[in-house]
Amino acid sequence: MVGYGIQSMLKDGHKHLSGLDEAVLKNIGAGRELSAITRTSLGPNGMNKMVINHLDKLFITNDAATIVNELEVQHPAAKLLVLAARAQQEEIGDGANLTISFAGELLEKAEELIRMGLHPSEIIIGYTKAINKTLEILDDLVEKGSENMDVRNREEVVLRMKSAVASKQFGQEDVLCPLVADACIQVCPKNPANFNVDNVRVAKLVGGGLHNSSVVRGMVLKNDAVGSIKKVEKVKVAVFAGGVDTSATETKGTVLIHSAEQLENYAKTEEAKVEELIKSVADSGAKVIVSGAAVGDMALHFCERYKLMVLKVSSKFELRRFCRTTGAIALLKLSRPNVDELGYADSVSVEEIGGARVTVVKNEEGGNSVATVVLRGSTDSILDDLERAVDDGVNTYKSMCRDSRIIPGAAATEIELAKRLKEFSLKETGSIMQVGSVCYCKIW
Repeated sequence: MVGYGIQSMLKDGHKHLSGLDEAVLKNIGAGRELSAITRTSLGPNGMNKMVINHLDKLFITNDAATIVNELEVQHPAAKLLVLAARAQQEEIGDGANLTISFAGELLEKAEELIRMGLHPSEIIIGYTKAINKTLEILDDLVEKGSENMDVRNREEVVLRMKSAVASKQFGQEDVLCPLVADACIQVCPKNPANFNVDNVRVAKLVGGGLHNSSVVRGMVLKNDAVGSIKKVEKVKVAVFAGGVDTSATETKGTVLIHSAEQLENYAKTEEAKVEELIKSVADSGAKVIVSGAAVGDMALHFCERYKLMVLKVSSKFELRRFCRTTGAIALLKLSRPNVDELGYADSVSVEEIGGARVTVVKNEEGGNSVATVVLRGSTDSILDDLERAVDDGVNTYKSMCRDSRIIPGAAATEIELAKRLKEFSLKETGSIMQVGSVCYCKIW
């Protein structure tokens, strides 16, 4: 049977929804449902949610960005709210829950207006006018003198960071905020506007409590050194992304050996080549070799002979951060590095923290741009939630670096906005007045 109209354009199994009840109100309903899920997790006293994703990984958190990402929302209208929350998280680093909750509330009020007979385009005009007026009012509510904040003043940074961290870890903000503030101030560049959140890393170690947490000016690698040398100070560092091992030939070949002497000479040739390469690295002044891939047994033997400490960093992202921390340039293959390709570290040592052996790379002076917050906690779930709180604190610092102006908290600003927008809406005429009076009288 041949389809007519829109049926002839779409493939089998399609769904076509139109009209007020079928499309608009169903989409609004989906947005409200998503908003209802996350709203109960809003604020410092919000409830945690238990989410199990498609890989059967368990998340216990009140972080809306994590909740909506792991829920795998399928409804197209609700997906728009998820995308809005994700954009908010990427741009500001916090406020994803407020984005979804507020959007759900606006949709709920829009539904009332639609049932009253207003057209969606009229509601959009009213909302747009309200947004523009809100931005005008916010400029009046800014606290005087807050635009001149010094982002390197620890006390002021901690004070401003507390509300963001408390929304994730209520009661722990007095312990967490000084740690995050120290880490951020350590890596803040000369121009604060260029602050990069990726420069503040988190190392999660199970065991102990939050009071055992600390800040390291440098990197903490969650693995042991490869060789027997476990501590060196004030050293130059060589980084090899391709690994520290003999490279195989590109083509296959057959070597015919007639005697034991020839076999011994063949083995010695390879051994001499590896020794020559390791010796050239040692002669360049490097005392630490960092490998981005495998470390061969023979190469390790000669590293021990020439008193070289060997670290293995499997992740290319960690390797990149290591280069940023030490100022080294990663070389593709094992060879003698030039002086300007070597990095520097004040100390590289293997330490035992809570039963786990970690390598701490400290750089107090030499051009360091990475700091690590070492978090301690009893379970992985607690550590994951602490990491999210640290992430919120770091993003708050980034926002301070961009624009340090502040407005009153504890919903005082929102109540004032609602009051002024209501007054503004009563001065407007037509459908915009209806939008304003219905929405802004009821939202707060």
